[in-house]
Amino acid sequence: MAEFMIEIDHLSKRFGNQVVLKDISLKVAKSNVVAIIGPSGSGKSTLLRCINLLTCPDGGQIRVGTQHLKFDGTTSCIPADRKLAEFRSNTGMVFQHFNLFPHMTAIQNVMEGMVTVRKQPKAIAREKALELLTRVGLAERANTYPDKLSGGQKQRVAIARALALQPQVMLFDEATSALDPELVGEVLSVIKQLADEGMTMMLVTHEIAFAREVADEVIFMRDGVVVECGPPAQVISAPQQAATQSFLARFNAS
Repeated sequence: MAEFMIEIDHLSKRFGNQVVLKDISLKVAKSNVVAIIGPSGSGKSTLLRCINLLTCPDGGQIRVGTQHLKFDGTTSCIPADRKLAEFRSNTGMVFQHFNLFPHMTAIQNVMEGMVTVRKQPKAIAREKALELLTRVGLAERANTYPDKLSGGQKQRVAIARALALQPQVMLFDEATSALDPELVGEVLSVIKQLADEGMTMMLVTHEIAFAREVADEVIFMRDGVVVECGPPAQVISAPQQAATQSFLARFNAS
């Protein structure tokens, strides 16, 4: 049996009277890529935010690597700062809107976590940050501030920043949805490179063709539940559930 890097058991989340996640259970094998698709408001982003503890689940369990947390709906579910920082450092997350520090250059943005979280000397952090910027094709923009970077370049810096803490898994929340169409490819190529290198990843995406190409498993969510999951050839090319068929009809038609 494959080693599972992520295990989610009976996860639930509500905001007021709105139930956003309903009894979600899933597993992600080490080095696998799981793409999460579905209509807006289906709970996809909330699921990722729960995995990274940016949102506190109301119930269930999450395990990422060796880190295991249980939730019972109390406000104390988020661990103390040190344990929280450790958990998040093992779970890199890339958001739709970059979230770079505007007063820092690209290399300073990538260095920041290594210096403040990992307590690495600045010289070592700078060397590693330059290696990561080279990896995402931005070594020549190391000393550039975010306002002088394109959207695609900002997102690649954000990916390098997430990788700087050497996470066990990477979470991508609509990483290309805020980009102009001509810039999407440069970000997707970096994600594909990570997949080829064996990084365990979960990505919320509307790039159906990319999910078909890169993902080992595709999850279709709607109304806070997992409607269908399986390999791309099944879920994307031959979906079994009517809701999945309806959502994918416009993609498969083209």
